[in-house]
Amino acid sequence: MELSKEWLEQYEQVKDLLVSPVNFSELFKSEEVEGKKLFLLNMGTVNFTTDEILVRDPLVWLKREEEPYFIKVPMGKYLLETLVVELEENHYRYIASRVRFREKDSVVYRQALEGTENLEGIDRDSFFGFNVDAGLATIIDTNARDAYCDFVDAWEKEHPEGNMYDDFFAEEFRKSYLEHPEFQRDGGDWINFKIPNTEYTVPMIQSGFGDGKYPVYFGYDESGELCDVVMEYIYVGAEETDEEE
Repeated sequence: MELSKEWLEQYEQVKDLLVSPVNFSELFKSEEVEGKKLFLLNMGTVNFTTDEILVRDPLVWLKREEEPYFIKVPMGKYLLETLVVELEENHYRYIASRVRFREKDSVVYRQALEGTENLEGIDRDSFFGFNVDAGLATIIDTNARDAYCDFVDAWEKEHPEGNMYDDFFAEEFRKSYLEHPEFQRDGGDWINFKIPNTEYTVPMIQSGFGDGKYPVYFGYDESGELCDVVMEYIYVGAEETDEEE
């Protein structure tokens, strides 16, 4: 999709209003937040064979017509890691997932956009993000999107009365728990599903506290180079206040 010149000009004017108050580079190095222990969970790799990526709920919103973000990423195979918080003893939730393209730390994180959003009236509280209706998030490129849609179409054709989660993915999540029980409930909270007969994987990650709308951020270093992309499930930044000092 070709972006309009007018939209890009408007984006340049408001992009610094779409900045996360959280520095995820620092957060991912932290051992605790708000007195709660943090852990880093390796979820394997993602393989971007194009420079166009998107984040969606894989069971509800990952359709062939879904558009990628307008920011292009470097192609390659990258580690997918998720920051985990221990809310209570042996009770864990995922705060954010990250894919790093470079080893340098980001100093600013801006919301990921597709290039069609209405940017009129944007302020620092404006929030776009992706919708979640099945409690899951995925990050993939457009080639993996299309391969996944092909797989889903074929499965549904073979199982016209079936339910994709109950009759297929639930077992994948159970296997994930058995193979990697740390930071998961016994039904499984994440998988990195390899699409059969392809080179692509589709990670599916429990999104914070479930359904809702979640932001995605691209991180940039001090020279403006793209360093990473972050899916935020639980906000852990400082609450703003209107009280004067």
